[in-house]
Amino acid sequence: MASQLVQVNFKARDDAALGRFWADALGWGVDSEGPGVTNVEPVGLTWPDPSAVCVDFVIVPDPESVRYRTHIELATTSEAHHEELVARLKELGATPSDACRGDLPQTVMADPEGNVFCVLEPREIHRDTGPIAAVVVDCEDPRAMAAFWSEAVDWTVHELTDERALLRSAKGVGPYLEFLRTPHLLDACSRVHIDVLPAPGEQEAEVARLQALGAKLAGGERGEFPWKIMTDPEGNDFCVLRRG
Repeated sequence: MASQLVQVNFKARDDAALGRFWADALGWGVDSEGPGVTNVEPVGLTWPDPSAVCVDFVIVPDPESVRYRTHIELATTSEAHHEELVARLKELGATPSDACRGDLPQTVMADPEGNVFCVLEPREIHRDTGPIAAVVVDCEDPRAMAAFWSEAVDWTVHELTDERALLRSAKGVGPYLEFLRTPHLLDACSRVHIDVLPAPGEQEAEVARLQALGAKLAGGERGEFPWKIMTDPEGNDFCVLRRG
């Protein structure tokens, strides 16, 4: 059984403050599973739920320099909504960014810790995604990444070209997962990564399955934590969680 893509994980200097920003930005609630970890998810959601990819913020002593290999794109429903959302995000502490994010109509911004994200112009494809339209990963080979991740989390491929791959939950709910061909990728790890959740008691078996698909266990394994850190075929970190 494939893992479920359950959340996007941000390394943060101040998990609580960054979590409050994103909760206000998304209109979601804030929770915490312990010191140094802030969870942001839709109010009333019973986690895990395929209709939403949640966002976690984990404090680290000295986050590495900001990298833009993985980012979030926000959906809007009209031109007026786009303008209102951008204005509200600025009031919350977001700032304009000049980072290049392709040729889609969008407003590129940075959150209070410098993580780049995009506010998209209204598009029919995002009418039912919720506030997060897509989680976007820069890559060298969208076709190869789609092949791996569609098997890893059992998501359906909706678009596949040499330039872009677009996946979504097989249930037809929640945001898209997009792989965007990007020249001159940075070698350093991103401050943002994906977390997946196997079925209860299946973490070890799922790690082995993902390795067979082309993932690798990351070096410097942290034995005191219940998750396994892996890398996908292009070296992007992701975590295989364990159900408590």
